Amino acid sequence: MGSMAFPRDARTPSGTPSAMIQELLDIADYIAKLRDAIALLRANELTRDRLPMVHEELGEVVAATASATNTIMGSAEAILALPDGPGYRAAVEARIFDVFEACAFQDITGQRIAKVAEAMSLLEGRLARFSVAVKARDAGGVDESEADRRKRNETLLLNGPQKGGPATPQDAIDALFD
Repeated sequence: MGSMAFPRDARTPSGTPSAMIQELLDIADYIAKLRDAIALLRANELTRDRLPMVHEELGEVVAATASATNTIMGSAEAILALPDGPGYRAAVEARIFDVFEACAFQDITGQRIAKVAEAMSLLEGRLARFSVAVKARDAGGVDESEADRRKRNETLLLNGPQKGGPATPQDAIDALFD
């Protein structure tokens, strides 16, 4: 806080009207600076855009990991069902058991990512309640580092797998090569 007309301690009470007014002005200035600092957090942007996206993306990672694991496990079971042949089955079984063991990663990874997603969801809720309680507004304009990050992401965007499956059906892609 700024300097006051009278120092406050147990020995010198600040009972004069001008000291009280100065103290109230200092408190008002502190509150204004605090609100500006909160605005710089861009809490509304976080709760509206960032945190839901992180939660959604982590959920997609869990789903994709589980799907890949199921595919690997199904393939491994199919290989185990192959008819016996000289030495072939023993070699395949040795590799298949390695695949089964490697697939255990999904359980641990899924649990950890689920914990992160839950934590992000909790943070999202708490930040949203805080934003409402303090009537936080995002600072005006666009943060320069944020604009640079978005531009870089758009430039490097590969569009990876689309949510819910490919954006273009595989048949349409195959038709391009006919």
